[in-house]
Amino acid sequence: MPEHEQDGQERELDLRWADGAAHKEPSARARMLAARWKDNPPGPVPFRPDPEHGRSRRRGSWSSWVSTAVVLGCVAALIVLLGYTGFRPPY
Repeated sequence: MPEHEQDGQERELDLRWADGAAHKEPSARARMLAARWKDNPPGPVPFRPDPEHGRSRRRGSWSSWVSTAVVLGCVAALIVLLGYTGFRPPY
């Protein structure tokens, strides 16, 4: 059997052996968070933020429908302007 095939079989055997391990070590991030939260556990976090919180952050900014209306208005104005000037694309 060629050497590179034997290495592939050994590697496959090692992966099966590692996947079948009874104990798996946690990732570095999991260890870091566990150490940080041991003394100072995080508070509860709601699944969705409070609607008032999100609204106060967007105060003064346009909503998505206003932005869409502005873009469509600009496109319509450009079409009217090009039609008024008699612009014809060269064919």
